[in-house]
Amino acid sequence: MIALAMKDIEKYYAANKVLSRVTFEINEGEKTAIVGRNGCGKTTLFRIITGIEKYEKGMLALKKGIRIGYLEQAPAGFEGSSIYEVLLNGVEEVTKLRARMAELEKRMSSEKDENLLEELVAGYGKLTVQYEGMEGYSVESRVDIVTTGLQIPKDMYDMDFEVLSGGERTRVLFARILISQPELLLLDEPTNHLDTASIEWLEGFIRNYKGTVLIISHDRYFLDSAVGRIIEVEDGECESYEGNYSYFVKEKERRLLVEFDNYQDQQKKIRKMEETIKRLRDWGNRGDNEKFFRKAASIQKALDRMEKIGKPVLDRKGVFLSFEAAGRSGKDAVACEEVTKAYDSKQLFRKASLLVRFGERVGIIGPNGSGKSTLIKMIMGHESPDEGNVRIGSNVKSGYLEQSISFEDESRTILEEFKSSLNLTEGEARGRLARFLFFKDSVFKRISGLSGGEKTRLKLAEMMYGDINLLILDEPTNHLDIDTREALEAALEDYEGTIVFISHDRYFINRLADRLYSIEDHVLVEYCGNYDYFKDKGPKEAKYEEKKKDTKAAASGKKPRQRVNDDKNRLHEVESEIAALEEEVNRIKEAMTDTEKASDYVFLQEIGTELSEKEAALEYMYETWQMLVEGS
Repeated sequence: MIALAMKDIEKYYAANKVLSRVTFEINEGEKTAIVGRNGCGKTTLFRIITGIEKYEKGMLALKKGIRIGYLEQAPAGFEGSSIYEVLLNGVEEVTKLRARMAELEKRMSSEKDENLLEELVAGYGKLTVQYEGMEGYSVESRVDIVTTGLQIPKDMYDMDFEVLSGGERTRVLFARILISQPELLLLDEPTNHLDTASIEWLEGFIRNYKGTVLIISHDRYFLDSAVGRIIEVEDGECESYEGNYSYFVKEKERRLLVEFDNYQDQQKKIRKMEETIKRLRDWGNRGDNEKFFRKAASIQKALDRMEKIGKPVLDRKGVFLSFEAAGRSGKDAVACEEVTKAYDSKQLFRKASLLVRFGERVGIIGPNGSGKSTLIKMIMGHESPDEGNVRIGSNVKSGYLEQSISFEDESRTILEEFKSSLNLTEGEARGRLARFLFFKDSVFKRISGLSGGEKTRLKLAEMMYGDINLLILDEPTNHLDIDTREALEAALEDYEGTIVFISHDRYFINRLADRLYSIEDHVLVEYCGNYDYFKDKGPKEAKYEEKKKDTKAAASGKKPRQRVNDDKNRLHEVESEIAALEEEVNRIKEAMTDTEKASDYVFLQEIGTELSEKEAALEYMYETWQMLVEGS
């Protein structure tokens, strides 16, 4: 059965058409994502579905009586309530019914008149049936399941909702919606403000959810795991893909190539028809023959009636990013030595150590509140450790992208800020800002009115042209659409300086990280690989006492026996992986010499991409092997 249908929806903001002929259907139980660039109209679609926004043309049909739960990007409301009251607000009908049942229970326990008691029992029975139908008896367990998954501890239940941070409020309101079990769940950027563990819990929750789920997200790893269909909004129109995000990427490219071939074929046909029309008219003029004019007119009518295929855009203009390192720093760019840090009674780090060498890309991961941003601030010198040392290497020039981006004077325009920060002329500033999609009058927007994505782009623009050889990035993909994330990843891969970053974007971590430090039990545990490697190998059961023993052994020049054995085992694993990858690279290179496939563009593109990925993986394993050999 269809839960939601849109037919030829059009939406304008003033004279600007945002949506044009949007048509799709969502069946009950489907898990679907809406993707597209920032500003393409995704959130507008959600607001139309919920009735918050009107539309100018088209038709919207919802299943009769369907209950909708909507998580907005910037939710508001519920001031003056406790967290627990907010959580139960989504099941208000159930709690009211439970109160009526409790009242009847009290009256039944004291009623002496048998006739009245019989009436009360009958009424109570009806309420019980209604309560069971609304799954009232499972509310408490649903609250426990959801709040555990989203990491909202019970000792927070009595806190005032309004004292929470923006991220905490979003999590509580998100939990409220999930507890209410709506038939249609609309989630706008649900992974914002969630750590990796909560995101992975949410993926499983959505896959097993009985209702229909519609998601807006730029988290590619999440989209691969949680949904089975993608609807892309582009140029105000939408197109559907029956698969997850990885399928969508490949299928979109295939469709574009087919469309481009069809476009070229039609253009050839049009040119041939136009040449024929011209020739017939020329013959008609020369011989004064009406037959040629009639034939030319007939072909012209056919040409006019032909439905023209628009030229597909194979390479859309996006953000241009390219970071250049400002010279080489010393070998050790950043070192944290047995750092301890606490706020009041909350312990963050206890004798935690970290080392980042020049040219490395090192990620820091851990649950929300574990101290990731505090560690970054200590590296930047904005915070001091209670014990231990933080050392910055020689000739290190750092640039810092904060999680909550702010500028010294937010009353400035984009152009004023950019000119001032880099000491540029207006012409130079405009040219460089255009690479970050700040065109024409958009450079006169005030910073105070920018979206999160626009602020991130502006800060990245300043860092790109700054004198920097150490990039420190705290959640750099927040507020960025997928195209901009991919541009950022490509630029960082080519960057020759050092990168230290915090991210919950598993796709970003996988593509970028040489090594990871995971915050576990107040210490930093090192993993010599990306996120998939971390998932395979950890998190380790690394207790503080064991770390102390390792530290003492290192100080005495002795290496713990278990650590030696672990390194040997890892060395054997790496050597096996290198051998397997070398075989794969040779196999692919042989396949590329196949003369029968020499003209197969799609095959060559796919196998070329596969070769690049395998060679990059092989290069990484060579470096890992060298590090293990040098450390043994």
